[in-house]
Amino acid sequence: MRASKSFRLHIGIFGRRNAGKSSILNAITSQEVSIVSEIAGTTTDPVEKPMELLPLGPVLFIDTAGIDDSGALGEKRIQKTMQVFDRTELGLIIAKADEWGDFEETILKELKDRDIPVIVVFNKCDLAPSINCLSKSFSGEKIPVVETSALTGFGIQELRQAILKYAPDDFINRPSIVSDLVGPGEMAVLVVPIDKEAPKGRLILPQVNTIRDLLDADSFCVVVKERELREVFTRFTKPPKLVVTDSQAFLKVAADTPHEIPLTSFSILFARYQGDLSEMVKGAMAIDKLKSGDKVLIAEACSHHPIGEDIGTVKIPRWLTQYVGGKLDFTFHRGHDFPENLSEFKLIIHCGACMWNRREMLSRLMRARMAGVPLTNYGLTIAYSLGIFERALQPFPAALEVYQTLP
Repeated sequence: MRASKSFRLHIGIFGRRNAGKSSILNAITSQEVSIVSEIAGTTTDPVEKPMELLPLGPVLFIDTAGIDDSGALGEKRIQKTMQVFDRTELGLIIAKADEWGDFEETILKELKDRDIPVIVVFNKCDLAPSINCLSKSFSGEKIPVVETSALTGFGIQELRQAILKYAPDDFINRPSIVSDLVGPGEMAVLVVPIDKEAPKGRLILPQVNTIRDLLDADSFCVVVKERELREVFTRFTKPPKLVVTDSQAFLKVAADTPHEIPLTSFSILFARYQGDLSEMVKGAMAIDKLKSGDKVLIAEACSHHPIGEDIGTVKIPRWLTQYVGGKLDFTFHRGHDFPENLSEFKLIIHCGACMWNRREMLSRLMRARMAGVPLTNYGLTIAYSLGIFERALQPFPAALEVYQTLP
C-alpha cells in the first residue's frame, strides 16, 4: 500500500517561470512528471509527484507555477503557488545560474519567515556560470547551494543528497499517533463503526494509521464495532491500556467503557499528531461563548461528496445548535482553499487533517491565531458538545490541565 500524503516529506519547488523547475523535478524523479517547454508559464497548477527517496523514505514533490506571472490568470497561478507554502517542509528555490533577484528573495524570505529549511538550486549551469558572490553569501547564512543542469544531469545526484541531508528533524523524528499511550506488549481497543462513511472493504485512514502505529511499537489491538464493545470487555483477563473510538460513537462507547479505562477518539489523537492539542482544547472551550447568529467555519481537508448524515455538514452543526440553543451561521470549506478573512468567524472547526502533512495544519492554526479566532477539531467539538470532554482528554495530562485550569 502506498504511504499517504500525511506520511510524506513535502518538498516545494519554487522559482520564476522557465527557470527549469519542472525539468529539475523530472531529473530528480527520472520520470516525465511535469510538462517541459521553452514557453514560460507552462506549469499552471501545482503538480504533485510521490516517490521513495532512500534512505529517507516517502516524499512528495510539489512543482509550482512561477510567481513572476501577471494578469488575471497569473494572479490565480500565484495564489495556488502561495498555498503550497502552507504545506512545504523543505523548499527548493530554482533559479537560472546567472539570475537572482526580487522574485527569488521573496520566496527565500517566505520560507525563512516560516522556519522552513531551504536549498538554493542554480540551474542551467551548462549555459552560464552561477553567481559566486551569492553562493558565498548563502554559505554565510548556512543555506546550501547546488549547481545543476537538468538537461545534462549535472548536479542532480548532489541535489538528491542535499535533500536527504537537510530534511527537517521534526519529520524524521515524528512522534507516534497512539503507541506512546499504550506501550510494548500492551493492548488498545479500537472501536470502528461500519456505516455509510466507511467505504466497503476498507477502513478510513486514521484507523489504518493507528493500527500500523501500534504494530510498529510492538503493541497489539482489538478492533470492534461499537455494539460489540461491552461483550469484548468480558473476554479480557487484563483491561486494555486505552480505548479509541470514532467520534460519532462517543456517547455509546463512553457508556460501555469502564471509567477506569482511558478513552479518547481517533480525531483527538490526530489533533495531537497533526496539530497542537492544547491549543485546540482552548478552541473547543470557546463553544461556551457561542450565541445565536454567530458565524462558524467548518473546514475539511478532503473534498469527498457529503452523504446524508455527514459528520461535518450535518451532525456537528446539529449537535452545536442543540448545545448553544440557537441557530448558528455555518460556512463550509473543503480542500486547500481557506477564507482570506477569518476575523468574521467566532469559531473554526477542522477535521483531523489525516490526508495532510502536519505543516499545513499548523499553518492554519497560525492563521487562526493571528486573526484571533479559536480553532478546534471535529473530535474535540463532539466530545465538548456531548458533555464528555474531560473524559476524552484523560489520556493527555497536559491538555487536560489546560481544560481544568482555564476559566
